Amino acid sequence: MPIGEFGRPPSLPSEVSPALTTPMYWMYEMGQASLNPARAMTDMMKLWFENPFNPLSSTEFGRSIAAGCELFERTTRRYGKPEWGLHDTEVNGMRVPVEIKTVWEKPFCRLLHFERKLTQPLRSPHPRVLIVAPMSGHYATLLRGTVEAFLPGHDVYITDWADARMVPVAQGRFDLDDYVDYVIEMIHALKGDVHVVAVCQPSVPVLAAVSIMEAEKDPYFPTSMTLMGGPIDTRRNPTGVNDLAEQKGIEWFRNNVITKVPFPQPGFMRDVYPGFLQLTGFVSMNLDRHVDAHKRLFSNLVKGDGDLVDKHVEFYDEYLAVMDLTAEFYLQTVDLVFVKHALPKGEMKHRGKPVDPSKIQRVALMTVEGENDDISGLGQTEATHGLCSSIPDARRVHYVQKGVGHYGVFNGSRFKSEIVPRISDFMRSAAHTKLALAAAE
Repeated sequence: MPIGEFGRPPSLPSEVSPALTTPMYWMYEMGQASLNPARAMTDMMKLWFENPFNPLSSTEFGRSIAAGCELFERTTRRYGKPEWGLHDTEVNGMRVPVEIKTVWEKPFCRLLHFERKLTQPLRSPHPRVLIVAPMSGHYATLLRGTVEAFLPGHDVYITDWADARMVPVAQGRFDLDDYVDYVIEMIHALKGDVHVVAVCQPSVPVLAAVSIMEAEKDPYFPTSMTLMGGPIDTRRNPTGVNDLAEQKGIEWFRNNVITKVPFPQPGFMRDVYPGFLQLTGFVSMNLDRHVDAHKRLFSNLVKGDGDLVDKHVEFYDEYLAVMDLTAEFYLQTVDLVFVKHALPKGEMKHRGKPVDPSKIQRVALMTVEGENDDISGLGQTEATHGLCSSIPDARRVHYVQKGVGHYGVFNGSRFKSEIVPRISDFMRSAAHTKLALAAAE
């Protein structure tokens, strides 16, 4: 499975006729409903052919029928939001339970705190980290591995973005300006005593939020910000995603991928870029690999290879769980970030006011890129340093992780062993500098 598909900017599907865009979501919902009886029948058939009292259950024929039923159910279901599954972690050599709490909430986002139930006081406080997850189709649980890697040595918070189809129209719009406002409000909720880590797409709104806070001399400014694999300047080493956005233009996206949420969803009549259409784009990029993966699933089910089946199920339960994005957020992001390059050109505005990263002086900056990143090309995140010209060189770091693609920037073995320790050292250094500056004042 190509790891570059994770954390990508909003995907770019094949062309769809504008005349079909509006009813497409409604047809999808009707299709899902019409398959319910078939799914119920295959579930019963699967149970029958797996029943140990059925003599056919031990034959290859019986296992093949059961495997086919499971494959049908998994390829036709709508996948719900995955669970975090992070119940404990290791702190100073001891396993401690973890409780997930909502500490801040607005219609389109919750701020989750992974509270570690420590039985002994820490010798020194662990850095408080706010991970800003991508709002690009997949749920925040995509960063489960990111959270897991930070938990042993950090006090972790993460943004849990809402599925737009679940938010009633009465709750209002949500665009890129609102995203920036949410980030600022969450930093305020944590009293500024926090290190912000933006993974991929949110690098732009996080940089904008910190720029605004610094321009306004906000007393609750974050201690540091770490931008990982983010599309700050997509003119550098443009990828296929970047090129396609420029070629199509914003009106193509408006006419081809925006539709209204159908009844009876809570977000009925909200304009969205629907999750199922995003998933079509994700899957079509590597259709052969997905087909082969499901062929292997069928074979492993027949053979009874539980370990390989579990790995497939774990991956696809996450991969196939997608959420709708509000149309205004999606279109504004594509237009400003991938078509107009507003931020690096100095043309980005937030509610009519210029976004000027050169105003950032008190916040330390770290950027992280993957050598083989095929989503945010090498140099796109590093461009942040040129924009943040007022940050002293001693308080800025750029790191390129060798041998990883986009997903490897924020997950996997090299992320845990090589990237996280560097981010931790950077955060501690930034905290010491912030304390020294405060004492000097």
